[in-house]
Amino acid sequence: MVAVIPPASEVLGKGAKKIPERRVRIRLREGVPENTIYVSSKLAGELGIKDAAQVSVSGKKLTLRVLISEDLPEGEVWANADFMRKNGISDNSMVTLRSA
Repeated sequence: MVAVIPPASEVLGKGAKKIPERRVRIRLREGVPENTIYVSSKLAGELGIKDAAQVSVSGKKLTLRVLISEDLPEGEVWANADFMRKNGISDNSMVTLRSA
């Protein structure tokens, strides 16, 4: 009889949706438009990113437009250098990337 009853974690876990997120390096580039980040196509597909993403670091959360690129390494995103410096984010920082 006990083998027929599923565990509580299996029953309750089906309705809960985990928010996908990933820690990546942010690289500052001059050619990127302001308030926009470049994300690799593989990373965007993995996180379900379509047109906007949330970048969070040190308690700061920024919602930015996303441009998907084939040329980027999977573990990094590119952002506008001046815009990120104004928001207190330096080059090569580890940030958390989520779909917005």
